[in-house]
This record gives sequence, structure tokens and C-alpha cells, in this order.
Amino acid sequence: MPSVQPAQTVQSLRSARPARALRIAVVGGGPGGLYAAVLLKRLDPAREVTVYERNAPDDTFGFGVVLSDETLGGIENADPDVYAALRGHMVRWDDIDVVHRGRTLTSSGHGFAALSRRTLLATLHARCRELGVVLRFRAPAPPAAELAHAHDLVVAADGVHSATRAAHADIFGPSPLTHRCRYIWLAADFALDAFRFEIAETGYGIFQLHAYPYARPAPAAEGRDRGASTVIVEAREEAWRAAGFDRLDERASAERCAELFPETLAGRPLRGNNSQWTAFRTVVNDRWSHGNIVLLGDAAHTAHFSIGSGTKLAVEDALALAACVREQPALPEALAAYEAERKPVVASTQRAARASLTWFEELDGYIAQPPHRFAFNLLTRSRRVTHDNLRLRDPDFVAATEREAGIPAGTPPMFTPFRLRGLTLRNRVVVSPMDMYKSPDGLPGDFHLVHLGARALGGAGLTMTEMVCVSPRGRITPGCAGLWTDEQEEAWRRVTGFVHAQSPTAALGLQLGHSGRKGSTKLMWEGIDDPLPEGNWPLVAPSPLPYRPGVSQTPREVTAHQMGVVREEFAASARRAARAGFDLLELHCAHGYLLSGFLSPLTNRRTDAYGGSLAARLRYPLEVFDAVRAAWPAERPMTVRISATDWAPGGTTGEEALRIAAAFAEHGADAIDVSTGQVVADERPDFGRSYQTPYADRIRNVLGVPVIAVGALSSWDDVNSLILAGRADLCALARPHLYDPHWTLHAAAEQNYTGPGAPWPAPYRAGSRTPPTGRTDAPKPRLVL
Repeated sequence: MPSVQPAQTVQSLRSARPARALRIAVVGGGPGGLYAAVLLKRLDPAREVTVYERNAPDDTFGFGVVLSDETLGGIENADPDVYAALRGHMVRWDDIDVVHRGRTLTSSGHGFAALSRRTLLATLHARCRELGVVLRFRAPAPPAAELAHAHDLVVAADGVHSATRAAHADIFGPSPLTHRCRYIWLAADFALDAFRFEIAETGYGIFQLHAYPYARPAPAAEGRDRGASTVIVEAREEAWRAAGFDRLDERASAERCAELFPETLAGRPLRGNNSQWTAFRTVVNDRWSHGNIVLLGDAAHTAHFSIGSGTKLAVEDALALAACVREQPALPEALAAYEAERKPVVASTQRAARASLTWFEELDGYIAQPPHRFAFNLLTRSRRVTHDNLRLRDPDFVAATEREAGIPAGTPPMFTPFRLRGLTLRNRVVVSPMDMYKSPDGLPGDFHLVHLGARALGGAGLTMTEMVCVSPRGRITPGCAGLWTDEQEEAWRRVTGFVHAQSPTAALGLQLGHSGRKGSTKLMWEGIDDPLPEGNWPLVAPSPLPYRPGVSQTPREVTAHQMGVVREEFAASARRAARAGFDLLELHCAHGYLLSGFLSPLTNRRTDAYGGSLAARLRYPLEVFDAVRAAWPAERPMTVRISATDWAPGGTTGEEALRIAAAFAEHGADAIDVSTGQVVADERPDFGRSYQTPYADRIRNVLGVPVIAVGALSSWDDVNSLILAGRADLCALARPHLYDPHWTLHAAAEQNYTGPGAPWPAPYRAGSRTPPTGRTDAPKPRLVL
């Protein structure tokens, strides 16, 4: 039975099957632990619930906490008394101010609520006492294993430095990751009227302020009580050290921080509360329970403060845990249900938080953006606020951002043109390369004419072929397309001719590659990456390492002579591609294929001039690029696809990805198509919506090189957001174009766009409006009371 969501009421919980009275110990008296105690006791007053908190009741770290309307709704429905006690202390506001280079831009319509952390804890303390929960302050909890013997359930809510998690690390499997910025929690004794971001550019580096109100002035205070605001100051480690903050105590740090942000603080002081500079740690656990011990809140997971989710997640954990204990017949099932419910929610939040913290870590790459673009980029940094969402909240702000970017009124950003060398693309949508495995002996046929023709007619600015192989031995499977014979060249000319005749403003690109060690395998739907049962051909790779040890064929280390042969095969295929009429050519240096195999230290173990340092590993891919660029017409653009990370320890790093992209750009690449992974079989990708785009973003904004973003982009809203924020120049989508060949035209119709960026072919114009889905002629209401 699925567990209830926060918005469900306690009455619905009471209708579930009653559990026997339990003895429960809660380790940690933060908001999550206290609220779990309240709910577990309220749902069954016979339970014996004890909370252990090592600090005094009034001790708290930090100042204000932000809670979403969703979380507050869950609190209101689960325990109206707690909500009623908190409601009067809530500070609500709608605006976000972004202060950048002396200019303040305001975006409205966001909706926040905050209150003092001390007030929140005091309210929960009172509610615990009212219900009969035992609160043990200044009492370090016994070890969780000891508590587990004397209690039915032990809730470990003991924070980011959880002793419980550390004591059972072999079971919980924690993976803490420390990030690159230092930050400190401070407070100002006045209430801001908006969520405030201020950027300070100093001689030491960039410092940023995150601030929000958590207490309004008391009406009868006669000016003495001006309210209060949380102020967090953050900077990269190197800037923090260069400014000397590593040598300052709390008071001196607060004084220096106040001097950095004149627009927000205007000379007013900051104060601390046992405040210390620290580096944020993202905590992920493989498991959240061990026997009758369960993790909750920061003990189980952390999410960066820049999306204001720490207390929210802990409170929602408490709601879910209490509901699962109520619903399930026994504790093992309850803890399993709790983990199954919460893990996906937390993983999604952590992805958003990681995107947000990475944006602030890479702030120096955005600082020179125009004011509105910078503010729009900041507001959409976590990918949870999008172009369309922000347009609903604050249409004037989005319109101003689009005007600043030179986007004509009424034109979504995705339908603006983009120029690469001599080619102007009509819009920013790319049909991503997708292997079709429908080319016997490498020969494309009617399938490719229909497949690529349909997607070019469907509105995309650029339609890419699958990886087209330069030789029979460079194929991945027997069904992979090729371009090494006259017959193949003529077959491709048939495809380009159709596209250029029927959709004259559409561009068609060819991706050129060699499988390397990942070749001689079955078709994808017969067994992806499984070797052929018969008819195998020999493989070559930078080093004799099989892709799947014990399963895949072991390749031979490619010799200097063979490297020369393959280089000429690439050049010959490029000449054929030009004669066949392709508008753009992409060199495939990603996903563990031959050229990618040279780039990654995990797949290149050579000791000659083509292995070792990154410069040496780049040598052969650049030689191939130069040969292809020389064979490809000078006026036509050429791009390169790279894997910006291998998603595996010891693989390509973010800094190396920058150097790889810079090297290809210096050799004449017009854009970098930024993908990730598929280099080694034991990779651990961090999948999620638009999960690869931060890598493209960084390359674009650090190097100033045009990029194509790819990876789990699925909506036109994603495309508009990335383009307007300046994180990508083009967006490549794969699966959406399999689902809907006319995805781009439909995106135009859904946005009421009819301009040149998405022209409907003449035979299709009658379908350019979204069809009605139901009766529309019913009588409309005459009166509204």
C-alpha cells in the first residue's frame, strides 16, 4: 500500500490499520527529529517516544529556515496545532533581488515563507511536551545499536555529521562529497523585503551573499525591533584564503563580510551565532535503514542551502516515516516503504541542489553576462525554475531579458537563428544522432530517407545522422551506416537531396566515427554491447582493453601504421560527405569509440607519443580532426562530440574536458557537442533531467566556445531556458524526436509561434494548430457569484 503524501490528513492515517504501541528513540533534536517524534506520538498516544538532544533547548545554529507552501500544507494537514502555532511567526515575500555590478534587478511572483529556527524548535518542543514526548536535553544519546536493543524503532536524525551513520557506514554506504566553496551563516538585525543575492567582485576573487528575512519588526516595538535576516556569505576556497578569512575569528569575519556588500547592508553590521566557515558536504547513502535503525534528514541526505531545502526535506521525511509506520503491518515493511517513497524525491532535490551549488562555484564564468541574462541565469540555475515557469511568475522580467538578448517580441528563444561558419540554422533545435542499425553492409536505404526526412520536415534547425562509420571494421554492429563506398555516397545524396528540396531551410549533418573497442557487437535490441555469436571482425583501440572484461572481444593496440590508415579513412569519408551534400560534419570523439578511447586515461595506457599526458592523448584525435577539416569544405561548419566526464574514478576530469574542448576549438571546431560517459562499462552516471548540460554550460562560459547541449532534454521549456540563460547555443534532443518526428513544429504550435524559425511545409500547414480534444460548444456560464 503506497504511503500518504504530506497533503493527506491525519484522519486518513487513522483509518489505516492500527499498529501496536512502540518504544521509539529519536537521536537528534533538530526540526526533523522533533517533528518525527510529534507525529509518531500523535498517531498513537500509547507509544513511548524519547528525543535525545546533546545541546540545551535554546541552543541552535543558523538563524532562519525557509519552508515551501507544499511543506507547510503537509504540516497543516498532519498537525493543525503545529501549523497554527507557526503561522503567526511566518514571514512571507514574493520578490528576488539580484545585485550585480551596482545594478539591482527584481523578479516577482516567487512566494517564500520563513521563520526563526529558534521559534520553530520552541514550537516543536512545546508540542512534544503537550503530547507526552520525553525530551532529554544536554544528553548525548547512547549509541544507536544500544538503543536498538531497548527500543522498537530508533530514528537517527543526528545531522550531517551523524554518529549513527558513521558507526554503521558498512551498512548505510555513505558517499560524502565536499565541495569547493567556503560559506558562513550570519544574521543582520533588520528585515529584508526580498530574497537577496549580491555579487562582490574583489581583488581576491568573487564573494556572494544569499540573504532572506525571517522575522518582521514587532508592531509595538517603536523602532527598536527592526526584524532580522539570515545572511550567508560564500566564496571559492582560493578566494576565501586569499582574502585572509582563514585567519579571522567569528567577529572579525562578520565585520569583513559586512564591508563586502554595501548595496544590501548599507553599513549595517552582521552577527554570528557560533558561526564558522565550512565547506558544504553532499551526503548520499546507499541504504537508509539497518534493522530497526532508520536515518532521517541530514543524516540520510543533504542538499545545498542555495535551494533552501534542508529543513523542508527533514520535515517531509518525518511526515513520510510516520505515515509508513502507521500504514504498514510491521516495521521492516514500514522502513522499506519510507525509503522507497523518499529516495526518489530526495535524489531529484539533490540533483537540483548540485546544479545550483555548481553554478555558484563557477560564478566567474557568468559574471560578465549582461544584467538581465545574469539574473535569469541565476534564477534558473537549479533547472527547477524554467523560462515558462518564470514567465508565468514575472512576464515583465522575462520580456526584459529577451529584449536585452535581441530576441524579437513573440519569438521563443528556441526559434532564434544561429550561425556556424557559412551555415545559418533556422532555430536552436538539433535532432541528436541516434543509431538506427538499419544499414546492411553500411548502406542506408528507404528507412533513412523516411527517418531523417521526417525529422527535417518536423521543424528542427539541424538534423544529425547516426554515427556513420569510416570502414567495415569501424562499425559497431553489422547494421551500422557507413560512408566508404560510392554506393553509400549515392544513397546519402538521395537523403540530403530530399531534405534540401522539401525543407529548404533545414540543415542536415553527418556524424563520422570509428567504433574502436566497442565494435563487432549485436544490434541494440538483440543485446546491447554483447559480442556477435559469429562473423566477428578484429578490433583496434589505443590499448588492448576490452570494454566489458570477460565478455567483450579484446582489441589489438592500434599501431602507428594503422593509425595512418584510419586517419585517411576519416578524410576520405569526409570528402564523400561533402559530395553527398551534407551541411555540417561532426567528428565523434565521445562514448568510448576509437577517438574517445585515446582521450580518456581509463582507456589509453600507451607509453608512446600518443599516451600519458593529456597533450599526448589528444595528439591522435587532433591529427584526425585536422585531416578531416582539410578534406571538408572550408565554408561548411565542423563540430566535435566529446565525453566531458567518464563518470568513473580516474577518468576525464572537468578541467581536462575544458582543455579538450579548447584544443579542438583552436584547431578549427566551430562548436563542441558536449555529451558524457559511455567510455567504461562500470560508469556511475548521475542521471536526471538535463543532467549533462552543466558540462556544456561550463565549456561555453569559460572558453567562449559555442556548444551543443544534450542529455535528457525533453521539453521546449528546457530548450528556451538554456538558450536564454546563455548555457548553450544549440540543444540536441534524441528520444523526443523518436516519440514525435514533428516535435519542433508542435513546440511552435504550443507556444503560438508562426515565424520563420519553424516553417510548416506547405502540405502540413492545415495541421499547424493544436487539434481540439473535446467539446468546445457547451453553453458558458452567464453569471459568476
